[in-house]
Amino acid sequence: MTSPTQKPTIGEVQIRPFQNADAKAGADLLTASVRGQWHYQPEHVRVTDDPQKRRLVAEQSGKVVATASLVPFGSGAPDALRLSLAGDGAAFSPLYLNLLAHIPQGFGRLLGVCREDFTEQMDFFGAAGFRNAWQSWGAHLDLSTFDPEHFRLLEEKLYLQGYEVERLTDLSADWDEFYALHQQGEADVPRNPTTSSLPLPSAELRRQLEAEEAAFVVRYRGNIVALTRLTLGQKKPGSLMQPHEVENELTATHPAHRSRGLATLLKAHALAWAKAEGYTHAGTGGTVMNLPMLRVNTRLGYRTERMWITWAYVLR
Repeated sequence: MTSPTQKPTIGEVQIRPFQNADAKAGADLLTASVRGQWHYQPEHVRVTDDPQKRRLVAEQSGKVVATASLVPFGSGAPDALRLSLAGDGAAFSPLYLNLLAHIPQGFGRLLGVCREDFTEQMDFFGAAGFRNAWQSWGAHLDLSTFDPEHFRLLEEKLYLQGYEVERLTDLSADWDEFYALHQQGEADVPRNPTTSSLPLPSAELRRQLEAEEAAFVVRYRGNIVALTRLTLGQKKPGSLMQPHEVENELTATHPAHRSRGLATLLKAHALAWAKAEGYTHAGTGGTVMNLPMLRVNTRLGYRTERMWITWAYVLR
């Protein structure tokens, strides 16, 4: 197998290691590969010294036409590497074969994630022997069309039953109660490697909330019985989120208070706050097994996009 420092020629296409000079081209290819859903910047694809992360490019006539990378998938699948491909699908196989020759030790699986209308990636994963292992959904909402008044009657009904919704601005007074319900929600929600990660320790979740997010809760007789989190694009520099976007993270309801509409009311309240704060778009997602949350997001007006597929390949 050719050394990764050489330039093997596959037809007219040359495969070589990614260089910082390729960052702009690589970012543009990645943005095009996700149909502009996220906008990659050169800093997202810079050269790294981490030996567990490798990125290659395919070059043709002096132009970068495709790129591929293998990086640790993350805490949702700590034994797996994530294979990402972008650009000209004809170059995916030589890029992949070169990456396969230098798999870091300690990993037993390759996972690839793409939306079902990302044709070039779908075709490659299907032909390369990957298994369609999990399916997820993503959804987006144009906040300019979101009208909180649609949920006023629900709010009044639940208020008369003793439920009150608010933004949680002082974490110190309620943190233990908030974190306990958050842990229960993480344990209860259906998940797959793409839609979940290992639960954050208490201190790390609190730091993340204070630095990058807004939290909202429903109280019943003073106790927190439901919660949701919004990641705020303008407070998360370096991410793929745009400053005007929010992302709805975990929503959890105590088992004794489910099936009353609390999740709908809570997320509606959070979205109304985001709209009032000047945010223009909201996103969310999850595994297809989480049907209750799919229904909630439909009521809120989220537009569900094409299904996301997580492809899996077991390394021999």
